[in-house]
Amino acid sequence: MRRFWNDVAPAAAAEGFAIHLDGRPLRLPEGDALCVPSAALANAIAEEWRGLGPEFSYDDVPLTRIIGTGLTRIAAAPAPTIAALARYGESDLLCYRADTQTALAERQRERWQPWLDWAARVLDAPLMVTDGVMPCPQPPASLAALRAALAREGAIRLAALAVLVPALGSLVLGLAVAAGALDGAEALTLAELDALFQEDIWGRDETATARRARLAGEVATAARILTLTRHC
Repeated sequence: MRRFWNDVAPAAAAEGFAIHLDGRPLRLPEGDALCVPSAALANAIAEEWRGLGPEFSYDDVPLTRIIGTGLTRIAAAPAPTIAALARYGESDLLCYRADTQTALAERQRERWQPWLDWAARVLDAPLMVTDGVMPCPQPPASLAALRAALAREGAIRLAALAVLVPALGSLVLGLAVAAGALDGAEALTLAELDALFQEDIWGRDETATARRARLAGEVATAARILTLTRHC
């Protein structure tokens, strides 16, 4: 697509805040005007569109793309997204540890267990831990509590979590970022703990580094949305 505007500005609207391109509202692909609940979020979207060059694609506006997904796909029917995210609680990354009595297992315990403790304390969702990769059934009450935490989130925040949680492989870490207890960059470091441990031993792998850089961008965008919508 080609840039067809000069001025980008947020503007108050009946249902929140819109973004105007040369005085006309920015519209979602389905045709509705994009409208968000906070001035801070509208400013962030406007900043994204101001930074575009003469030609662009929707890959160049990730903030807008995630928010648009929330408004057009999730808002009308949040249940499928909640169900998909809740399944990550059944096999959360933080619950699967290396064999005991190893340096990696000790690092996992030190770095991951505080966030499982957080989930138990704040979300009322204690989760079981196991060694290895065999499935570890989780308490139904804990899974219900995690699902309830997701159900309390609005459509835009669910859209952000739908990017963040798969990138991290952990619903617990995603909900901690959503709550403001953890920032996105640290959450990704925790999610990549095993890979970073192996790099300390064997050296950096360029493919893994490129993958981590891509994930870092996704995580940063999703975490920014969660920060800007925390009090909406």
